[in-house]
Amino acid sequence: MEISYHGHSVVKIQSKGKTILIDPFINGNGQTDLKVADEAPDIILLTHGHNDHVGDTVELAKKNDALVIAPNELANWISWQGVKVHPMHIGGAKEFDFGKVKFTQAFHGSSYVTENNEIIYMGMPAGILVFIEGITIYHAGDTALFSDMKLIGERHPIDIAFLPIGDNFTMGPEDAACAVAFLKPKIVVPIHYNTFPPIEQDPQVFADLVQNSEVQILKAGEKVNCS
Repeated sequence: MEISYHGHSVVKIQSKGKTILIDPFINGNGQTDLKVADEAPDIILLTHGHNDHVGDTVELAKKNDALVIAPNELANWISWQGVKVHPMHIGGAKEFDFGKVKFTQAFHGSSYVTENNEIIYMGMPAGILVFIEGITIYHAGDTALFSDMKLIGERHPIDIAFLPIGDNFTMGPEDAACAVAFLKPKIVVPIHYNTFPPIEQDPQVFADLVQNSEVQILKAGEKVNCS
């Protein structure tokens, strides 16, 4: 299994011949190394409906007949674009052929802005737990710090956590470091920073605040070292 980071909140998991993309914001993402034309996901997981997370989901899913797994309202809207979906929601878990997915709460917003400046409400935002090949991966999506992260970590011991540190729209470095203390992952990777001016951060500041978890600061295209 390979787990890699691709700028902003984009994460790729390759396992058992399947490719999973989380929040595939590629076009317009100055931090990513990916190109839509080169990507062939089998599964796309979405945390919420903001444009910088839905990204290129529809094009990628249509091109590759990929299954999109997302919170219910977002999944329904995606299905109306001619895409194959599996709707889920916060607290729900489901076994798939590649592994198990569970959605957790996140404290944020969820809406999509169309080319005509129409704002479409996409239901509740979420985090995602992926259980695959004996590894538990937590992608927090966009979220503030919340105390029930303790419960997430206690119920589902986390091997790898992807946490936003950009501040302004999500947790900043200090709150994200507190989230690490709540979640107790073995490895944590900072995400959702330096893509736009309001979320510019030095990830080393976050790393210096973290205790008792290994911080891996990854450039776009680099893999998580699970050894």
